[in-house]
Amino acid sequence: MKRINLPLSEEDLKDLHAGDAVLLNGEIYTARDAAHKRMHECIAQGKELPFDIRQAMIYYVGPTPATEGRAIGSAGPTTSSRMDPYVEELLEKGLGGMIGKGRRSLPVKDAVKKHKAVYFVAVGGAGALLSKSIIKGEPVAYEDLLAEAITKLTVRDFPCFVGLDIYGKDIYDHDES
Repeated sequence: MKRINLPLSEEDLKDLHAGDAVLLNGEIYTARDAAHKRMHECIAQGKELPFDIRQAMIYYVGPTPATEGRAIGSAGPTTSSRMDPYVEELLEKGLGGMIGKGRRSLPVKDAVKKHKAVYFVAVGGAGALLSKSIIKGEPVAYEDLLAEAITKLTVRDFPCFVGLDIYGKDIYDHDES
């Protein structure tokens, strides 16, 4: 298990390989379908994004409201492939990586490799458990989207696996030989 501090350094990226188990520490941003659409519209209109995307980590999640004594409610990953159309442009703007669940398309795999980014896979169905690693949540933008608003989360020992690495390796690809 590798303990990683965010934002990721170049050394961290070189040392991460598809399948590695990691514990993330630092700040991540939530964003799902509707928030990605709005960020795409900002880029298309030449406007600034609502947060500094350079080296940022986006978690594809729509967390439930916080429960008593917790920073956030259940926070399980959503299916990443729905965000695939937006990945290349966000990586071009400097996005450091993504967290979600499930396979990514070939264009996303190529973009992750090209831009030396990373895709982490969080365990689906474990939202209540994952939320225990979230120690703070602050609204950032698009609050009218409710659970799909962009929120800055501070995480401590957030468990996930490297899904795609900078070398083009994919946790979902298996050599059948």
